[in-house]
Amino acid sequence: MLSNIELSGAAALIGVLVLILILVGVIVFFRNKFSGYSYGNLKEKYGDADQSSFASRNKYPEVNAFKLSGPFLKYGLVTALAMVLLAFSWTTVDEGVYIPEDALELDEEIEIEPPRTAEPPPPPPPPPPPVIEEVPEEEIEEEDEPEFVDESVEEETVVEDAPVAEEAPPPPPPPPPPPPEEEEIFKVVEQMPRFPGCEDMSGSDAEKAKCAQGKMLQYIYKNLKYPAIARENGIEGMAVIQFVVDKGGNVTEARIVQGRDPGAGCGAAALKVVESMNSMGQKWTPGKQRGRPVKVLYTLPVRFRLEG
Repeated sequence: MLSNIELSGAAALIGVLVLILILVGVIVFFRNKFSGYSYGNLKEKYGDADQSSFASRNKYPEVNAFKLSGPFLKYGLVTALAMVLLAFSWTTVDEGVYIPEDALELDEEIEIEPPRTAEPPPPPPPPPPPVIEEVPEEEIEEEDEPEFVDESVEEETVVEDAPVAEEAPPPPPPPPPPPPEEEEIFKVVEQMPRFPGCEDMSGSDAEKAKCAQGKMLQYIYKNLKYPAIARENGIEGMAVIQFVVDKGGNVTEARIVQGRDPGAGCGAAALKVVESMNSMGQKWTPGKQRGRPVKVLYTLPVRFRLEG
């Protein structure tokens, strides 16, 4: 029966206050009772009575507080038991999070465009081919026969010093290295990224993905702030956010899909919730392709719907 007792925070606080008031009342009552005995009346009543026996160990029994040790002990036990019952019966109820049934359904297909990356400049055009001009025959002259010169060296021949060769110019600097290639951003992979919180559970990848999807919806609609101007004007709709889950599980390059914003600050509110995922303390499980983590583009619809 006691296991079915449920108390809210206000009820538990009222119970503690009642116990404190009872304790204060008991203290005030006995204090006034003992202070009502005057020293003169007690001395006149008992005079010089023999106080040597163990039963008369106190000079004036009326003001002997030790005779109430039994009731005080019982009252303390009852108070402690009541405090324990209040502590165990204090029930905290999580606030209900409203999640639309079609939270992850898109009204229409969205053309997924990966974020643009810096493209390398195109190579320079090839040089034009050389133009071959035909030489007229009249301009072609017969070459004279080569003249042979005797270059034999005899003892009397004076050999002049050979000319000193000029130093060759330094070689030109090497060309700069090519820019690093941008990592490919995948749209669909063998294992899609998963919201944190379900990796330690036992089960298949499909069960973990379903669990992660539920936790993601709980996080989004618990932290989503419906813009006041949209609520006042009854604006509902769906904002679509695209972001990239990198190889380390971080949410990057989040943006609102063009033309998929209900307006009145709804798209900005959804984008803020998605960007806050980097401060959760836990990171996403990155997507994998062929067993290695890769960057994956994730499309997330966020519905704004007024309750009731």
